[in-house]
Amino acid sequence: MFLDILENFTLGNKQLSFFDSENESDKTIVEEIEINNIILKKYINEFWTAKQRQANSIHEISYRACFKPQLPNFFIQNLSKENDTIYDPFLGRGTTIIEAGLLNRQVIGNDINPLSIILSEPRFLIPDYIELEEYLNKIPFKKNLKADIDLSMFYHPDTESELVSLRKFILEKEKNNNLNEMDKWIRMVATNRLTGHSKGFFSVYTLPPNQAVSQERQIKINEKRNQKPEYRNVKKLILRKSKSLIKNISQKDIHTLKRIHKTAVFLNEDAGKTKQIEDNSVQLTVTSPPFLDVVQYAKDNWLRGWFNGIDITKVEKEITMSKTIEQWNDVMQKVFDELYRITKYNGFVAFEVGEVKNGKIKLDEYVVPLGLNSGFTPIGIIINKQNFTKTANIWGVKNNSKGTNSNRIVVFKKEK
Repeated sequence: MFLDILENFTLGNKQLSFFDSENESDKTIVEEIEINNIILKKYINEFWTAKQRQANSIHEISYRACFKPQLPNFFIQNLSKENDTIYDPFLGRGTTIIEAGLLNRQVIGNDINPLSIILSEPRFLIPDYIELEEYLNKIPFKKNLKADIDLSMFYHPDTESELVSLRKFILEKEKNNNLNEMDKWIRMVATNRLTGHSKGFFSVYTLPPNQAVSQERQIKINEKRNQKPEYRNVKKLILRKSKSLIKNISQKDIHTLKRIHKTAVFLNEDAGKTKQIEDNSVQLTVTSPPFLDVVQYAKDNWLRGWFNGIDITKVEKEITMSKTIEQWNDVMQKVFDELYRITKYNGFVAFEVGEVKNGKIKLDEYVVPLGLNSGFTPIGIIINKQNFTKTANIWGVKNNSKGTNSNRIVVFKKEK
């Protein structure tokens, strides 16, 4: 089935319903590579992004090194059917499972970083905007409060006081196991608005919102730009972002996500040790693991950790930040062994990786042996051509042959 789809692309026959009609003459480039005495095909084309319909606005949460929702959509549409279970062992911001929920699939999400559940679960439980506004306005905000760390380089004193008030309100309810759906939504949006480079964020101008610079670095940014934090109304910005998140989601989508949430599973475990997931229960895994130590997840999320009362130093020790390919392979082998256990027969794994160390290490070529060792059959390597964003260019990603932003997906099947 899936190879037939790729063959259609090879012949220039793009008749899949979720593509626009532009550039239908583009053909897939097919290359062959030998790995562990197996000849494997690489398929190179623009399989998603520009040619696919616009992603749902509910995905628009910033998170470092996340992929676009069109990527999981492609595999979910082609390798599963409604009510199948879709899994992501490296949940991140929740792109895979939210897209799966919108497509009426059952979902399981896991991440060793507790921020992932904070950012993903609330978007299955979309609140009524008017009710959200009424609830938010009842939360007491006190004046002249200061954080227990120095945040003066990021926030106006009044903004800081509002953030501290909201943080205390949320953490107190969490401590008493009393968080409701509104609380979780507000926490999710506020976590996403902590820092950024526009007036839609609580902070003064800083780097893009998928990471927080250090206090020392922000002081230098302020000096260079001759800026100081202006007052930002926390409640108004939470409502503004909420309106943006739900701007193109239908009532049908809202009901679907809420229904899927009833059976959704959210785990905060080592991806190689997920005993809560039953054997042979997952139809499709779509995921992207940490790429060696390229992205410092804990360092980038220190401010989000503070706001949510998370010990970021503990998280940093648990996240897979391997410095060598050998260490990375050891960790990922355990993940693949676990994926084989939980995947159904005739189920699939789409494992997205990239090139690191300036293109010297192509992780897709290291992933194939890992899957083979666990018992999977490799189907092929899909490389998606894409236009890179300004953020990608900041990190030196200039084209489709180099960089961590390049989508390189190894597809495996669990055969009988």
